Amino acid sequence: MSGWWRPTIRVRLTLLYGGLFLVAGVVLLGVTYVLVANNLQERQPVVSSMKPQDGGKLVYGGSVPMAPPPEDAEILQERLDEVERDVHQATLNSLLTQGGIALGAVGAAAVGLGWLMADRALRPVHQVTETARRVAHSHNLTERIGYDGPRDDVKELADTFDDMLSRLARSFDAQRRFVANASHELRTPLAINRTLVDVAVRRADATEDVRRLGESLLVVNARHERLIDGLLTLAGSENAVVERTPVDLADVAAHVLDLAGTEAGERGVTVRRTLGRAVTAGDPVLMERLVQNLVENAIRHNVARDGVIEVATRWWPGFAELTVRNTGPVVPPYEIETIFEPFRRLRGDRVGSERGAGLGLSIVRAIATAHGGEVTAAPRDGGGLVVTVRLPGLRHV
Repeated sequence: MSGWWRPTIRVRLTLLYGGLFLVAGVVLLGVTYVLVANNLQERQPVVSSMKPQDGGKLVYGGSVPMAPPPEDAEILQERLDEVERDVHQATLNSLLTQGGIALGAVGAAAVGLGWLMADRALRPVHQVTETARRVAHSHNLTERIGYDGPRDDVKELADTFDDMLSRLARSFDAQRRFVANASHELRTPLAINRTLVDVAVRRADATEDVRRLGESLLVVNARHERLIDGLLTLAGSENAVVERTPVDLADVAAHVLDLAGTEAGERGVTVRRTLGRAVTAGDPVLMERLVQNLVENAIRHNVARDGVIEVATRWWPGFAELTVRNTGPVVPPYEIETIFEPFRRLRGDRVGSERGAGLGLSIVRAIATAHGGEVTAAPRDGGGLVVTVRLPGLRHV
């Protein structure tokens, strides 16, 4: 099937029904034509009943005495034969013409009926499709098809889909419970460790070795807290966001850049911003985390003291766009996709280093996907990276 025309199942079924009917009609018309033609050839010609009687006289049908000359009888015979052939041909032509017209009219009616019957036959499939579409958009896994038709293939498909939704609902509930429990069980011990180490370091009788050890432990503890926080955010953001509010990416980016100004100054990174209104719908906390991860990633990967990051937001018809550019080492194009995988870094970057745990861009992609958007990255000319986030936009004044 060519790429410019992809008929639906309903169209294919209609064409199949109509095609089979037309083929059967053409075969029937051809058989009728052959039978009528044979029947006409087997009929006794009119002139065949003219035979000489009573001393050379011809009697037509044995009823009316005729006595034409022999040459006139031959001419009459030829004319009658010609008339008979014309009558036979006209009969067959009329059969083909009228039969073809009737076949076309009935074929058109058959195509129309096939279109209606195909719609009726596919109605349960449409019901399954509509339910799947509503679940995909609303993320309400409690909805079911509940098809009550006869026990056929469509019924089996609907029941299988309902069973799949039930299993998905149980799986997501278990995942949410796990994330909530893990958040409490993992963060609490780290908070206790941080408090104990901080108290030990601040004691008046603490030796210099104890203070250095405590500071090292606090750094390790903070790194573990960031890692756990990233893992929990990644696990929680992979599900689609149900409750959404209007969020302007320009406001979020401005807030994040203000908070990151100190770190950028300490690393000698110049921040440039071009923030136009870019309104989308989503979770404000996750939107802030998305922008924060991109900005922190851009700052921490500027190895040069004169590094630059550029943050821009804009609104396009249909989507809001956030772009973060940063200078830095040259990124091979074949390694672009690997930086979005958890715990995957570019060669030469050690996971768990001061630049992070290797989850920043993974969380960015998870959050964007949960909001119905996408994230792309490309090497920047001269080194560094260009990351673009596109989210469904809201029209604004």
